[in-house]
This record gives sequence, C-alpha cells and structure tokens, in this order.
Amino acid sequence: MKRMVTWVLAGAMGLSMLAGCSSGSTSGGSTGDTIKIGVNYELSGAVATYGEASVQGIEMAIEEVNAAGGINGKQVELVKYDTKSEPAEATTLATKLMTQDKVLTVIGPATSSGMKAQIPVATKNSVPIISGSATADDLTFANGKVNEFVFRTCFNDSFQGTAMANYAAKKLSAKSAVILKDTSSDYAKGLADAFDKTFKANGGTIVDTQAYVAKQTDFNAVLTKFKGEQFDVIYLPGYYAEVGLIIAQARKLGITAPILGGDGYDSPKLSELAGAGLTDVYFTNHYSSADKDPKVVAFIAAYKKKFNAEPNAFHAMGYDTMMMVADAVKRAKDLTGASIKDALVSTKDFAAVTGTISMDPATHNPVKSVTFIGYKDGKIAVTEKA
Repeated sequence: MKRMVTWVLAGAMGLSMLAGCSSGSTSGGSTGDTIKIGVNYELSGAVATYGEASVQGIEMAIEEVNAAGGINGKQVELVKYDTKSEPAEATTLATKLMTQDKVLTVIGPATSSGMKAQIPVATKNSVPIISGSATADDLTFANGKVNEFVFRTCFNDSFQGTAMANYAAKKLSAKSAVILKDTSSDYAKGLADAFDKTFKANGGTIVDTQAYVAKQTDFNAVLTKFKGEQFDVIYLPGYYAEVGLIIAQARKLGITAPILGGDGYDSPKLSELAGAGLTDVYFTNHYSSADKDPKVVAFIAAYKKKFNAEPNAFHAMGYDTMMMVADAVKRAKDLTGASIKDALVSTKDFAAVTGTISMDPATHNPVKSVTFIGYKDGKIAVTEKA
C-alpha cells in the first residue's frame, strides 16, 4: 500500500509538471485567463521622463482594455522593468522577459539605442518588439532588409526632416536656410541631413551649416555669425534642453527668423528655457494637445481625469502603441510571437490618438500623418497635419 501511494503521488506530480510545461509551450505569453506583455522602459537615468510618460500611456491603455473585457476574454498582465536608460540593461531585461517571463511581445524602450540592443534577442526568440518613440532610420530596416521582429508606431528621423523642409518651402515660403545641429546626436544629424537634401530639392539654398554639442549653454558665437547672414529660416534639430537656450539667445540678439525643429522640442521645459522668445517656432511632432480631433480630445480628458495633468506626445505614443499591440493580439491566428508579428505587419487603418496607422510591410514603419506645431508668444498657435 505504501508503495502504491508513492506511485500515485509521483504520477500526480508528473501530470502537474506536464500540465505546466504544456501551458507554457503552446501559448507563450498566455497562461489561463491572462496575456503577458513586457514593458522594458527607461524609468530612471538620463531619459527617464520619456520612459515614465510612455509607460503611463501604456498602463492607461491596458486599464481600458481590461475594463472592456480584455483581449478575446483574457486580461492583459504587464511585466514591467527599468532599463535605467542603459542599452546593456535593456538587452539583459529583454532576455529575461522573453525566456523567463514568456511575454508575447515587448514594448519599449523609448530610445533607438535601447531598442537596437534588443534586436538580437527578439530575433533569436521570435518575439516582436515595438516602440512608440524610437526614430532612428536603421532601427526597423537596415542593410537592405527589414528587421523581422522590430516595429514602431512613430515616424522615423528622415521623415521628420523631409516633412519640415517641405513645410518651410510650401507653408513658410522659405527660399534660404541655415542649419544648426547637435553633432553629438545621431537624431539631430539624421534630421539635418534629410532637411538639407529635401530643402535643396525644392529649390532652396542652405546658406550655412553650424554645429553644437549636448550640454552646451552658450551659443552666442555661432548665432552672431548667423546674424551677419541672409536667410529665411533656421533649422535647429535637437532636444529641448539646448534648443530652448538657443531660441532665447537668438531672439536676444535680434534674430527674428522662424526657427524650425523636430519632436525633441516636445517638453514643457521648452517654454521655460525659451521664455518670451518662443514665437515663430515650428516643429514636427506626433501629436498636439491643441488638436480638436474627437479621439485626441477624449484621450486628453481621460488622462487629465486619471493624472490631473496635461499629457504630452510620449503619453499619447505609449497609449497608441499598447492599443495597437492589443489589436494585433486580438487578430493573431494564435498566441505566439510569430503570429503577433504577422498581425502587426498586416495592421491597416488603425485609428490612433496620433493619427491613423497602417504598417508598411517592407520597412515596419507606420504610414501616418505628421503634426506641425507652431508657437506664437509662448503659446501653441498652429496645429496642422500633413
């Protein structure tokens, strides 16, 4: 009898172990009534504000999805980690999310360097990764081929530079421009190169190109040089910390030409740094709080109710990215990384806060509109989509 009891217990343990293995092997990030989604973002470190805002948007989206019944009856479970704004940490955590936590997909990081660090892990484990703000041209498509498991919901750097060059020529009637770029940033260099090429293609002239580096605070020498030249606009791609100071110093020197840039301007700190000089300033962005689109209005109202604050583009992009992942999971033929990848590729006319999104199968870049934001006297005076 003792031997029989031992056999029965051993058999029961074996069945239990097999059941556990079966659940993990058949559906990956789906166990019982939940679907696991990984979040791998910069929640501390140099770009924590980007990561924190993105994750707030993601969590807001998941609350809405789960409150509406989840995805095909399953609740979404977030597995969240902090990359500490370090690409190496992003790689380590991506490995943990995919091999130990068994998530269906990973959202984040916010930056291109963090996303690129995950690509080998995603490819090896056949788990799609997606970002709402990583804009480097070679993230999703490199060396003549698409990175099969890499996606984004934001437009890329060259798209922004091209769009602003067209806006300068057609909307602002600019015929000549000077460029001041952050040469310590691939982001700024990518935007500047695309603007230069497209502005010239439109018949415009680049009068001068100058450089600065991140954390620089005094720009009077280069701005004084610009003041002695004739041009219609300044193209200034970079991040708000330096851009705000440059705008303030340019206006103080009497330079009144429109100043143009990219989504790195999107921060409440810009107006603090630029002060009264924040007028005739235009930049490309994914979203505008002044947009009267019903979907944008509803998103802002929901965010304000939850956080008692105004959302920015990173909140909106995080929200949209999670919602698009949920849509892909819902349409996927089964709950595996490969099927989620296929569903993301086939995304078409997805209605998002930041615009209607269709995924380009050849590049894994979204086909969507760009928003142009213009400031006058420190306030948003222009919101246009193209």
